[in-house]
Parts: sequence; structure tokens; C-alpha cells
Amino acid sequence: MEKPHFRLALLHPRYWLTWSLFGLWFLVAQLPYRWQMSIGRGVGKLMLRFATSRRVIAERNLALCFPELSARKREQLLRRNFASNGIALMETGMAWFRSSRWLRKRFTIEGLEHLQEPQRRGQGVVMMAMHFTTLEIGAAFMAMSHPVDGMYRPHKNPVYDYMQRKGRERHGEDSDVFQRKDVRGMLRALQRGRAVWYAPDQDYGIKQGVFAPLFGIPAATVTGTSRFARVGRAQVVPYTVTRLEEKGLYHVKVFPPIEEIPSGDERKDAVLVNQFVEARMRENPSQYMWVHRRFKTRPEGEESFYPARKRRRKKRKN
Repeated sequence: MEKPHFRLALLHPRYWLTWSLFGLWFLVAQLPYRWQMSIGRGVGKLMLRFATSRRVIAERNLALCFPELSARKREQLLRRNFASNGIALMETGMAWFRSSRWLRKRFTIEGLEHLQEPQRRGQGVVMMAMHFTTLEIGAAFMAMSHPVDGMYRPHKNPVYDYMQRKGRERHGEDSDVFQRKDVRGMLRALQRGRAVWYAPDQDYGIKQGVFAPLFGIPAATVTGTSRFARVGRAQVVPYTVTRLEEKGLYHVKVFPPIEEIPSGDERKDAVLVNQFVEARMRENPSQYMWVHRRFKTRPEGEESFYPARKRRRKKRKN
């Protein structure tokens, strides 16, 4: 995909507020790390107070996945999780606006050989990520450690779209970017022996997947991991990024390949993916994105776990 280019049209007055907010975001990202963590926790408290629909979703997810916890412990976990979501906003600013030199001092990486070995053989790698709140800064860490092609979803606001792409792509000069719908492009990259970032742990509906258990609950799980590995002749190599806030550091862990994928059975592969994801979620529940409606797609005849979403009324055209 072509690199992002600045256009004079982005300076139109309608985008001045967006530019101002990005300017503020840039300045906040230059603050000392501890200050940013404090601001992030404050943002998380505001989200907990005012983002009521997201709070309801997270509460429901935690009740579904951790029924063994008392209501008090789940409430404590919820508060830590929203603090982590607020911190994620600060980390996005760090990833987009701090220097690579500054970022390199902030993380350690373990198991990089699991990614490098198949790459030496010219084999493609499905770099399996998960939606933890460290997702954005973790992608920057990986890009600084090894070329990894990414997936991209265009933003409606062209200024945000430009800044997002610039921020994400500046750490990986040898990496390519594919729009999320460009499946063929990603497959070709894998067949050429590239490493491609892919996160299979959200609910995209059953048309793109199968039901596979997650915390004992049938969850719509995309079969892309299996398909990319099979058609792209690639290995599936998962990784996680953990925030070690007290130390002001992050730990990137690259796991050994999931050798059983592809097995030839997409549902079996989806089960393996969910088993791996669930294990990582249990290890670090406070830093996972519980605000996503992970179980929104239900088997036929089952009621929704979440309250009905209010639909915005479309403005009538005169």
C-alpha cells in the first residue's frame, strides 16, 4: 500500500480542531512516563464514570468469563481495566510521537528467535496478536524488532487517518500495510515469506468464522488464522505485550509457533486459537480489552448477552 502523503486539503478549517487535538496529544506524549500513567488512570476513571455502555459491556464480559470471582473482586478488576484503557491512550501517543530511541529503552523482548527462524527459511509467519490495551505500543515495539506487515482500517476523518498511518508506519520502514479487506494481498505477502500481523480475538460475526469455546462459551471466531496459515504456507507465531507499570517498562513475549495450525479442520484450529487466547487473558486480565462485545454473535435461538444498542437516527435529507 502506498505510503501516506500530506495534502493541502488537510489544512481546511473543518480539520483545525482535529489538528489542535493532535497537537495537545503530541505535547502530552512528551511528558515524563510517570506523569502520563497518572493522566491515563485519570482518563480511565472518567471513562468508567461516563462511558456507561462500555462499562456495561465490560461488566458483562467479566461476569461471563470469571464467574468464580466475587462481585467485589470483579468490580476491582473492572476499575483496573478501565485505568488500563485510559493508559492505552497515553501509550498510543508514545507510539506515534516519541522517538524510536526513547521507545527502545522502554521494552525487553523474549523469544524473538521463534519469529526469526521461519523467516530465515523464507517461510511466512502469521504474527498472532491479541487485543490487549498495549496493542498500539506493542505493535511499535514489534516493528522496531523485526519487519512485520500490518493491517489497516481507514478512518473517516482524513487528518486522523493521515496521522494514524504516519504514527504506525514510522517504526517499520521495511514493512508494508494492507487494508483489512485485502486478504489476497496478505496471502501473497505470506507466500513471499513475510511476517503479517493478525488479531483473531474479536467477534466479526459467524459469516467469517465458526463457533468455538472461549471461557466455556460458544464464541464466533474468525477462521482467518487457519486459512492464512494454510494458503500462505505460513507458521502461526503468537506474541503478547505486558505493561510493567512500576518499572516503567514493557515485556514483549514471542511464543513458539502453534504447530498444530493448520490442521485441515478450521473449527479445530479455531478451538486452538481460543485456548491460547484464553490462557493469555487469564494471565493478565486487567490489561485485556473487555469493552468489546466479544460474545455478541449467538448461536441460533440464544438470547444476546448485552443490552440492545440504541440506533442513531439518520438525518433526513431535505
